[in-house]
Amino acid sequence: MSDCPLADDCPRYSERIDGMGCQYYGDRGGAEWCNNYDQPIRDLKAQPVKPGEEVVVDVDDIHESGAGVGRTDDGFIVLVDGLLPEARAVVRIDRVKSNHATAKKVVERLPLDADEEAAEGDASAADEDDEGADDDRTSGPNRPTALGSRDNFWGG
Repeated sequence: MSDCPLADDCPRYSERIDGMGCQYYGDRGGAEWCNNYDQPIRDLKAQPVKPGEEVVVDVDDIHESGAGVGRTDDGFIVLVDGLLPEARAVVRIDRVKSNHATAKKVVERLPLDADEEAAEGDASAADEDDEGADDDRTSGPNRPTALGSRDNFWGG
């Protein structure tokens, strides 16, 4: 076994015997292969993200598979399962391909803008103030029925 080119960046790099190289580095079908990531070395060296890394993505589209299509700050495409458009989140990368990455776990959802974060803080403060008050708009016989509800499905 020769020396792995990813040795400096790999969290699981280890040498079985001094000078023999990484135990996960090998040759599969004529290509240098990393058995730790189960991917070719050329794909791992060229990508700005690595499996297991947490990155911030802005999701703005849907893939035909139903996954959210997001981009990192440097423009690399990440497909995120369970996250729909117009969202921003920290995700954990599962697999990296030559032109995109996939993520199955959303670590944390983030607000889209700083204005939204401030608005959320104001809304929670308003909810605390109105906690004990009765709201005539949401209860009682005179409340308006919402469009699409059982009583007002067609808006009539």
